[in-house]
Amino acid sequence: MSQRRRAVFTKKLRQSLFGNTVPGFSSDWERACFRFHNPFSDLAFALEAGKGGARSIQMAVQGSIIKHLLFTRKGEDCNFHRLHALSRRQQRQALAEALAGILWAAGEAQQATVCLVTEDTYIASTPDYSGDNFTERLRLFEVSEKDATEKFIYDHLKCFSGEGSRGVILFLYSLIFSRTFERLQRDLDASTTHLLQPNAGGFLCRQAVLNMILTGRAHPNVFNGCQDGKSQEPLRGVLERSEVGYLQWGKRTSEDGPSQVGSMLKTPRLPIWLCDLRGSHGVLFSTNRQLLSDWKAERLFDLYFYGGQPSEKKAARLTVDTHSHHWERDQREDDHGLGRRFSPVEMAIRTKWREATVNWNGTAPYF
Repeated sequence: MSQRRRAVFTKKLRQSLFGNTVPGFSSDWERACFRFHNPFSDLAFALEAGKGGARSIQMAVQGSIIKHLLFTRKGEDCNFHRLHALSRRQQRQALAEALAGILWAAGEAQQATVCLVTEDTYIASTPDYSGDNFTERLRLFEVSEKDATEKFIYDHLKCFSGEGSRGVILFLYSLIFSRTFERLQRDLDASTTHLLQPNAGGFLCRQAVLNMILTGRAHPNVFNGCQDGKSQEPLRGVLERSEVGYLQWGKRTSEDGPSQVGSMLKTPRLPIWLCDLRGSHGVLFSTNRQLLSDWKAERLFDLYFYGGQPSEKKAARLTVDTHSHHWERDQREDDHGLGRRFSPVEMAIRTKWREATVNWNGTAPYF
C-alpha cells in the first residue's frame, strides 16, 4: 500500500472514530488491553477491566470469551466450575477465538483484517495530519479463513494483551477495517455519524461499537429492525438474534421509544448478556444452554454476574425466580423504608423477566 493510500485510510479511520482527523485517545484508552486474571483461580475466565471508555469493549469481548468457554469448546460441558480451571494456554486460546470470531462476523464471514503495529512509520505528518506515533505505524493483514484468523491472532496475542500494547485500540482498529468503511457507512444513520463520543476529557463508545462486537453490524440502536426518527429519518436497529445479547438499565431506560432494548438483543441464541448499568458494563450469563429455548427452564434458574470491578474476587451467583410474588410489591415496601433498594443488575434482569425476584445468595449487591 502506498504512503498516500495509507494516509487516506488513516484519516478515514480517525473520522470514523472521532468525526475529525485529530488524534484523541486518552491515557486510559492507551493503557487498556486484554489481560486475564490469574489462571486456576475464581476469576480465571475473566478479563481485568480498567476505567474509562475502553472498558465497555473489554466487557463486550468478555461475553464472547464466556461463549467460547461454555458453549463452543470442543469436548467441554457447560460447567461453571470449569471456568476456574483454566491454564494460561487455555486463556490465550479463548481470547484468540473471541477476537477472531468478532472480527470474522464484522467481515461478514468472508474476510477479517487484523491490525498490528510495526517499528516502521508508514505515514509522515503533514499540515492536515498530526501523527500519534501509533496509528501511522499500523500494518494491515487480511485473512480469508476464520481458523486462519484465530491462528494469526493467537500467534500475535501479545499485541493485544501485553503491557503497553494499546491492545483495545488495536482491536477497535481491526474491527473497523474488518467491517470496512463502506459497510460502516451503510450501518450508521443520522443519529450516529462516528463511533466515539467525548466524555470528561476522554471518549466513550457509542452503541454502534457494542452492536458491531455483538452482532457484526454497527447499527446505532438497540430496538428491533428500523424505525423512523423525530424528523422521519430512518434509524437502524438490530436485524437478527446474536449469540451474545444485551440488557440495559439506567436513566435512559424507558418502557417505550428508541432506547428500549428489543427482543433480538434481550433473547440471544445463547444465555449471555452484556449489560449497560447506568453507563458501566458487566456480563450476565447462565451455564444452561436451554434457558432461552425451554420455557420450563425459566421458572427458577441461576445467572452469574461479572462486573469487572477491582473489588470482585469471584462472579456473583444470582438465583432468579420468575413465579414468586411480584417484585413491585417489594418496591412499594422499599418506598416506605421497609425494604432495600434494588441494584441496577436486578433492574436489568427485570427488563427481560418482568416479575422476577433475584436472590444474591449471601453476596451483598455490589453493582
